[in-house]
Amino acid sequence: MIDITHDQAAPARKQKFYQILYVQVLFAIVIGVALGYFKPELGEAMKPLGDGFIKLVKMIIAPVIFLTVVTGIAGMSDMKKVGRVAGKAMIYFLTFSTLALIVGMVVSHLVQPGAGMNIDPASLDGSAIAGYVTKAHEATLTGFVLNIIPATMLSPFVGGDILQVLFVAVLFGIALAGVGERGQPVVAFFNFLSAPVFRLVAILMRAAPVGAFGAMAFTIGKFGISSIINLASLVATFYLTSFLFVFIVLGAVARYNGFSIWKLVRYIREELLLVLGTSSSEAALPTLMQKMERAGCSKSTVGLVVPTGYSFNLDGTNIYMTMAALFIAQACNIDLSLGDQIVLLLVAMISSKGAAGVTGAGFITLAATLSVIPAVPVAGIALILGVDRFMSECRALTNLVGNATASIVVARWEGELDRSRLDAALAGSPMDLPVVADEPIVRPGMDVAHAG
Repeated sequence: MIDITHDQAAPARKQKFYQILYVQVLFAIVIGVALGYFKPELGEAMKPLGDGFIKLVKMIIAPVIFLTVVTGIAGMSDMKKVGRVAGKAMIYFLTFSTLALIVGMVVSHLVQPGAGMNIDPASLDGSAIAGYVTKAHEATLTGFVLNIIPATMLSPFVGGDILQVLFVAVLFGIALAGVGERGQPVVAFFNFLSAPVFRLVAILMRAAPVGAFGAMAFTIGKFGISSIINLASLVATFYLTSFLFVFIVLGAVARYNGFSIWKLVRYIREELLLVLGTSSSEAALPTLMQKMERAGCSKSTVGLVVPTGYSFNLDGTNIYMTMAALFIAQACNIDLSLGDQIVLLLVAMISSKGAAGVTGAGFITLAATLSVIPAVPVAGIALILGVDRFMSECRALTNLVGNATASIVVARWEGELDRSRLDAALAGSPMDLPVVADEPIVRPGMDVAHAG
């Protein structure tokens, strides 16, 4: 057993209001919006702060995924469980990603956000979106699948591709489990290594308010709040649809599985505010994985579901894709047949997977989807270029809640959910992770929620 030091055993200190991370992030977002609005040029100059924080977080994502997945799988006695968990996760992802696409399509028909704009397709300037169109042609499904296989076992840690890291981690975890007792020293080493890695995550999260401030000041300073006025109907419709999808569709899923979606959102509020401030769902990946484990989901389930969900469970992106495509068609007075809309649905389902993890993935997948339907001009995505940044936050927020929900649901399906831990976490009093022999102590101070 590990010797528990006084520091490790000490309970988390009661934090003052201004020391709570999500309060700091929220305050930073407000200040960033104000700076970008009143001093646009100075706001734009804050961009390196946001970019720097996102790079800091991306730096630690690969080790977090690798250690979580390897130690989780190596601790499994039944290797068939790995395939079973992955299979159930993919079924969940496919079901709700498709439902998100359908919801976006239905709402677009009901609200008609693009109707009345009367845009002439010939007048659209495609130069602004040429880069996205080029990437869309390069993003094939075959290329996506082959790209999951890295050049070497170490290259994913250099390139930072989440699926490549997950691929190597799963194989290595299975290999460790396969060698039995001979692999236990390696498993013990990885367990010990997890402690400083997650402590590093907590340290990096202290810079979250700075990153959120810089990213938000840049966004408002560069694009301006006024840039969304002309397309306010689309933005408002998208936000409302995403809200309804989370609290009605995912809410029904949560209720059926015995938990409250409202309480889950409250539990991951720090991660949601971080995503809101940075427009990057990856910024919250390390701490989301840790929080879902503290909420009673087994380490192996969290390690497989959350990183995979970042590429395959994109509810917000899917809602955006069908709504944006139909908005362009409505703005250009183009009537799509039922067949065209079914093709749109199927292509969007595939292309949303093929461009996962690519910067600007929302635009790239939209361009790839529209290129299959000649009736809708690809250059039409220039219509939403100005407001895409404002919708990216909502996409990322919806995706994050969807992946947190998926973790709990799949863990419950597998019988790997500790209900007492889940209830405690959603009640606002998450328990410490259990301490076992040769495994590092994880104390509440390592959680981003208590990283002050």
